[in-house]
Amino acid sequence: MSTIISCSTHSSLAASNWNNPRIPTKGPIFLRTHRSCSWWNRQFLLKSSSHKNVQCQLQNGQEKERSFSLKECAISIALAAGLITGMPSLDWSPIAYAANPALSNLSVLISGPPIKDPRALLRYSLPIDNKAIREVQKPLEDITESLKIAGIKALDSVERNVRQASRSLKQGKSSIISGLAESKKDYGMELLDKLEVGMEELQQIVEDRNRDAVAPKQKELLLYVGDVEEDMVDGFPFEVPEEYRSMPLLKGRAAVDMKVKVKDNPNVEECVFHIVLDGYNAPVTAGNFVDLVQRRFYDGMEIQRADGFVVQTGDPEGPAEGFIDPSTEKTRTIPLEIMVDGEKTPFYGATLEELGLYKAQTKLPFNAFGTMAMARDEFEDNSASSQVFWLLKESELTPSNANILDGRYAVFGYVTENEDFLADLKVGDVIESIQVVSGLENLVNPSYKIAG
Repeated sequence: MSTIISCSTHSSLAASNWNNPRIPTKGPIFLRTHRSCSWWNRQFLLKSSSHKNVQCQLQNGQEKERSFSLKECAISIALAAGLITGMPSLDWSPIAYAANPALSNLSVLISGPPIKDPRALLRYSLPIDNKAIREVQKPLEDITESLKIAGIKALDSVERNVRQASRSLKQGKSSIISGLAESKKDYGMELLDKLEVGMEELQQIVEDRNRDAVAPKQKELLLYVGDVEEDMVDGFPFEVPEEYRSMPLLKGRAAVDMKVKVKDNPNVEECVFHIVLDGYNAPVTAGNFVDLVQRRFYDGMEIQRADGFVVQTGDPEGPAEGFIDPSTEKTRTIPLEIMVDGEKTPFYGATLEELGLYKAQTKLPFNAFGTMAMARDEFEDNSASSQVFWLLKESELTPSNANILDGRYAVFGYVTENEDFLADLKVGDVIESIQVVSGLENLVNPSYKIAG
């Protein structure tokens, strides 16, 4: 699957600029937000326009006038949302502002800790239903929590996790094998053998009390688990609506490496971000992006927004705010595309709020730092084109499973390597290249191959 990529940096996460926690949209309107964090003054995730110098001047000019703390911003949003929708009561707990009925149901927050690891989110978003492999996956993932215990005492908890995973694999192996797609069964069984051996090695690591070796081995085993689960997917699980069927579509997963050259930053010189794109849940959105990557659309483009909330790029030079298809000489736009738990196909052309699905959980949530999504015009659901953003997650304003982004913007991937370094990027840093490193065979209707 993926390789670990290092950045030539000594990074510490940049302080978040919450003076203007604007939601990413495209167009010059997003520059005109006020300093207040109120709901009405905040602009949605607009596409940026060519007024990039103005944006820099505004940010620099406002640098000394920050007056709202992160919590004050959250409270302001909560009060405004309450005025709009009518809250039954005020609760000043840390999650009270998430109680807007237009957002996900608050009960999700108390049903268990949300998943924030991007690779785990990708595993759970696969279109499979195999309880046996999930029972292997869960205790291996729980090792992360076990390692939060100080010192070698953590290894006692890790040992329980490993034993549970090993027992689940032994008891459920036949069910796991039966769940493999026929064309992938041989490779899947090979991976299961590696997984068994790896768990024995992890058990030995624990017995040797080698705490430092646990996390790398855990990551290796979870990569095997993820690959086994992908081998359970037999073909593409649904038909894209006919009106979008001729567009570039990613029917499966793909991965890209984005190499960024950083300017004027003592912490970072150059970094490669590994991004996994999920076409199982967002085939149109991911397909559009891969097609643009193959056109080298993003190569040499600057980071156009980096404000502590999101990192955003994709606005080409000139008056256009998106990709101009040379075959039509018009801006290519794609529909809003959101897959929901329990549904077999994504919803197109409307937010979950507009559909009245207030309690629905998105298959690709804004849970992880480095969640990748499309920017669009505030009032046009189907206006996304080429501008993309990565969320620099802040739990107070974007709580997992209950925030103002899920169901409103199309998520189509996660940064899975070096995501923390996104916080070090600044406006003007240059994307040297984005290259597809796996999964290009899953792209259908590639327009980049058509001359003109």
